Amino acid sequence: MPTFLIHQTSQLTGRNLINTIVTVKISAGILLFRRTATTEFLLVHPGGPFWKNKDMGVWTIPKGEIYPEEDPYQAACREFKEETGSDISGNPIALTAIKQKSGKLVMAWAVEGDLDVGKIQSNLFEMEWPPRSGKKQFFPEIDKAGWYSLEPAREKMLPAQFHFIEELTALLQNKSENIHL
Repeated sequence: MPTFLIHQTSQLTGRNLINTIVTVKISAGILLFRRTATTEFLLVHPGGPFWKNKDMGVWTIPKGEIYPEEDPYQAACREFKEETGSDISGNPIALTAIKQKSGKLVMAWAVEGDLDVGKIQSNLFEMEWPPRSGKKQFFPEIDKAGWYSLEPAREKMLPAQFHFIEELTALLQNKSENIHL
């Protein structure tokens, strides 16, 4: 699976046929969940100065870009390790890919498990900060993580990614109903 999905479209405008090529970045991630009194979902807050004072609507699942020829689920596991410092294990549940407002396609797998958010260790990235200063600084890719139930997750997450939680919740509900038959 490529890091970029290339899609070609054609549009007839008057007498001219216009071909447009659109490239789309592809990321893969893990929606870790645990069942306590309610189902809770692990969300991460992006690190760095742009996100420092933003909270609502910016949290995500641990995810990142897929390398060329990399298996998407393996990419999701690699990104989970890079962003949390922990390996992922368990039975993955493939979720429907979503398209974010930026155009990025995000693939995700849900895995049941637990993680101590106080022990998260994220990798670092380097960027010029302050802008146009010529100074480079390192920042964690994620600066915090937390467990959230359904409604708090809805408020915290990027809106497009909340679909993963809705889909998983429906799958778990259907599975629970079938067990009680």
